[in-house]
Amino acid sequence: MCRDIPTTITNPFRFRCSPAPGPACPVGPPCAPAQAVGPLPALVRASRTESGGPTRDTASLSAQMGISAVVHVPRAVELGVGTVLAVDGSTGEVFVDPDPATQTELVERSARRARALGTTSGPGATSDGHPVALLANIGTAEDAERAGTLDVEGVGLFRTEFLFLDRDTAPSLEEQVAVYTRVFEAFGSRRVVVRTLDAGADKPLTFANLGPEENPALGRRGLRLSAERPDLMDTQLSALAIAARATNADARVMAPMVATAEEAAWFARRVRENGLPSVGVMIEVPAAALRARHVLEEVDFASIGTNDLGQYTMAADRMQGELSTLLDPWQPAVLDLVAAACDGGRDTGTPIGVCGEAAADPLLALVLAGLGVSSLSMAPTRVPAVRGALSVHDQRTCPAMAAAARAAKSPQDARVAVPALPDPALADLV
Repeated sequence: MCRDIPTTITNPFRFRCSPAPGPACPVGPPCAPAQAVGPLPALVRASRTESGGPTRDTASLSAQMGISAVVHVPRAVELGVGTVLAVDGSTGEVFVDPDPATQTELVERSARRARALGTTSGPGATSDGHPVALLANIGTAEDAERAGTLDVEGVGLFRTEFLFLDRDTAPSLEEQVAVYTRVFEAFGSRRVVVRTLDAGADKPLTFANLGPEENPALGRRGLRLSAERPDLMDTQLSALAIAARATNADARVMAPMVATAEEAAWFARRVRENGLPSVGVMIEVPAAALRARHVLEEVDFASIGTNDLGQYTMAADRMQGELSTLLDPWQPAVLDLVAAACDGGRDTGTPIGVCGEAAADPLLALVLAGLGVSSLSMAPTRVPAVRGALSVHDQRTCPAMAAAARAAKSPQDARVAVPALPDPALADLV
C-alpha cells in the first residue's frame, strides 16, 4: 500500500541499506536478509532495488515492516540523490518526479484503500462463515510485539534464523529462551508457528559453514543443515520447549526444506522428544507436495512456502529478477502442486496453510481457499486486504476460482480467468 507520497531518494545503499534522516527511499542493489532488518521503519518510507526477485526474503521483510518495496527496477541507481519518488508497493508502480495531479491521485488511491480496509475486522472467513485463519509472518521479538497488538489470529511463520544470522557464534540456550518467551508472550493464547533454523543458500552462517557448494539453493540448507549440525537444532528445540512451558503458549514447530516422509518422521521424533506436542513441515520442495499423503502421515500440520515452491517448480532462482515471470505465484504449475498438497491434507486430516507471498494477494487468497488451504500467513500490514476479499465471497465460489486458475495456460491467463476479478468489492483491496 502507498505510504507517505512523495518520498525522496537518499544516497544509494550498498549493504546495510542505511537511510539518511527524514522520510527516505533507499535505492540500490538488493541486500541480504540479515541486512534488511537494519533500516528503521520510522525513517524509511519505501525502497527500490535495481535487481532481485519479488519473492526474495528482503522484499518479504519490507512488507513485514510496512515499507513499500519495488524490486528489479533497471537503472534505479542512476537516479540522483534528492529525486522525488512515489512508490506503490501494491501495484509495483514507481513514479519519478510525479506531477501534482499524479501525487493527488496516488494519495486518493491510498485513502480509498484505507477506507475499504477499515471495514474489516475479526477472524478470517468467507461471506458464508467458512473459516480461513489469518496469521502474521514475523522474524524477531520486536516484530512479534508489534504484530501481537494487531487484529491477527496468531503467527503462521516465525523466521527464527534472524536470531542466528550476522554473528560469529550460535545464540546460547538462554538467549534463545529469552527471545522465544517474548514472542510467545506477545500472542498469549493465539497460535505461534515456529520454523526451525532455515539457514544456507542466501542465509549463510559463519559458525556452521559446511564448505563451498556449487548450487547452495539445492545444497545443505534448512533441515539438511540441521541434520549435519544436530546440536544447533537440539538447542533450539530445548529453548522452544522451555519458553512454551513457561508461557503456556500454543507453540507449533515446523521444519524447512523437507523432501521425504523419512525426513518428516526424523524431525517429528526430535520435536516430540523435547515435549513439544505440535509438529509440522514446510512444503516447498515439489517432492513433498507430490507425496504429501506420506509426508503428512508423520506430522500434525503443514505450511506451503510458495516462494521456494515456485523457485524449485520453475527451476528459477528467486533472487534473479529477470526470472520474475516464472516466479509468479499464479503459475498454474505451482497451483497444481498446492492442490496436490491439499489433497494429501484431506486424505490424512492434516491442516494445510500457506506462508509464502502468495498468501498476501487478496485475489490469490481466494484461489488458495478454494484449493483447501485453511490458514494464510503474511506481513501483518496485508491482513486487512485479504480479510476483506474473503468476506465478500462465499465458499462455493472459491473452488470455481481455483479451477479456473489451474486450467489457465499462464499466470497472466490465470488472473484473467478467475471469475471474481471484476467484482467491485475488490477494487480498492487489490
